[in-house]
Amino acid sequence: MEKLFIVANWKMNGNKRSNEQLINCINDKVCENANIEVVICPPFTYLTQILKLKTSSIKIGAQNISENQNGACTGEISGSMLQDIKVDYVIIGHSERRQMYNDTNAVIAQKFELAHQNNLIPILCIGESLNERKTGQTLSVIESQIKSIIETTRIELFAKSIIAYEPVWAIGTGETASPEQAEEVHTNIRNIMEVYDSNIASSIPILYGGSVNGANSKDLFTMGNINGGLIGGASLNGEEFVEIYQAAESLINE
Repeated sequence: MEKLFIVANWKMNGNKRSNEQLINCINDKVCENANIEVVICPPFTYLTQILKLKTSSIKIGAQNISENQNGACTGEISGSMLQDIKVDYVIIGHSERRQMYNDTNAVIAQKFELAHQNNLIPILCIGESLNERKTGQTLSVIESQIKSIIETTRIELFAKSIIAYEPVWAIGTGETASPEQAEEVHTNIRNIMEVYDSNIASSIPILYGGSVNGANSKDLFTMGNINGGLIGGASLNGEEFVEIYQAAESLINE
């Protein structure tokens, strides 16, 4: 099995005490493994805390980035600031950002470009709503989301990027796409990118994000085009997050 990525999105949760307990639980179980990348994405205020507490086996990501490089943008965090404190990854275009904070495809393209300019690896989130899935729009929605980034920036940037497919209807609901449903979409994501660059299409990691947990992670990661998970609620439970990591570890070692 190829490299798997296990990315924890803590969202707006945690405090110094609970964060320390959580990262210590993860530190105890995550080992150096060239074929598994574990990434923790805490809130901005706790990035430096987790950077100090984590082991070298774990990478750090931010949950968002400003579409502006610097300047009079009260409350925003720039890519250069994230680079300055040694952040490795940044989540871009999460459905909650799209829905609640009006991150349009144009804004997301700006963030994607700036992530690369500041040597951050973007985790680009795409996905459809329940209504869009019910009305058969899943593929057209994700195609639009991907093409808007490629055509605003350039396909070469995807050689050092990650895509996370997150069906909006499965985030925080306990619902999840079946491994077969997720695999179908992941395959189509590669087909969309194939038009632009076949090498990037076949090599870019595509993660599944939609109520991934200890019980379903192994079946999801077994699929040929699913290269790991973007983990939300389950990443706040140290034991369950470790269970997801160990599912990946067992597959890598097979």
